[in-house]
Amino acid sequence: MTMKAIRVHEFGGPEKLLLEELPQPKPGAGEILVQIKAAGVNPVETYQRDGKYPSLPKLPWTPGNDGAGIVHSVGSGVKSVKPGDRVYLAGSSTGTYAEYSLSTEAQIHPLPAKITFQQGAAIGIPYGTAYRALFQRAKSLPNEVVLINGASGAVGLAAVQLARAYGMIVIGTAGAEEGLSLVEKNGAHYALNHSADNLAERVGNITQIRGKQGPDVIIEMLANKNLAKDMQMLGRHGRIVVVGNRGNVEINARDIMAKDGAILGMSLPYASDSEKASIYSALGAALEIGAANPVVAMEYSLKDASQAHKDIIERSSHGKLVLLP
Repeated sequence: MTMKAIRVHEFGGPEKLLLEELPQPKPGAGEILVQIKAAGVNPVETYQRDGKYPSLPKLPWTPGNDGAGIVHSVGSGVKSVKPGDRVYLAGSSTGTYAEYSLSTEAQIHPLPAKITFQQGAAIGIPYGTAYRALFQRAKSLPNEVVLINGASGAVGLAAVQLARAYGMIVIGTAGAEEGLSLVEKNGAHYALNHSADNLAERVGNITQIRGKQGPDVIIEMLANKNLAKDMQMLGRHGRIVVVGNRGNVEINARDIMAKDGAILGMSLPYASDSEKASIYSALGAALEIGAANPVVAMEYSLKDASQAHKDIIERSSHGKLVLLP
């Protein structure tokens, strides 16, 4: 049996993503083979493809950790799922940019009937990242004010939904009117243009209404552009969690010292097994009750993976980009 899959034989630009015919994987002990109905595209996969990421895959390589589909077959010892089950993937050993993908039992999670496969492909990294940033790194609490900088992307919208469901006061930023509308529609109490000259003033006014001198938590998607400003806006004892960064940044450390605050980095792959189990258990409940409702921005055929890689970096995405094998 063969399958179609994207392969990268050498690091470089989007043109290095090649559609090829490969042998269909077979599950070993503790493994699950999923027929992929939709695969999620994430910025990290573009950095890996470029060869500009701290941990690089061994070539040739099929990208992708996010996906959703139907269990095709299982290896010995697997008890949590059976062939025919609808699932989403939060990790893959063979890559999800393919018609079939292998995962361990811990990486496979039930996909509620009301969640589409395309939405399922938007869960693993975006919602896992949002949950870890908000609750495992920032240790957010209900009634705290959170500023989500870059709230119209896949991770940002996930953070908006989860923070709102948890009882936080949510400020989300975006650029175009379409993005601002989407941020508000997904639960933000306030949607602000991140390019506005008076952004800091507006955030300050909102937090003063809530009896605070700045946000308790800031989730930052583009630290190289915003971190210095975040430190100035942050409330006393506040926490900034850096989710994304695309370059160097110059900061004045006194700005964070004066707030008795903290800047926290995060990387989802560094979460422990128990932390990941907590993340996806919580997300399972959020999906079931509708607190989490993934937004899909654009769909591409598998052969157009290179275009998806261009778009996720060059265009402002309002939700998740997915591939349809």
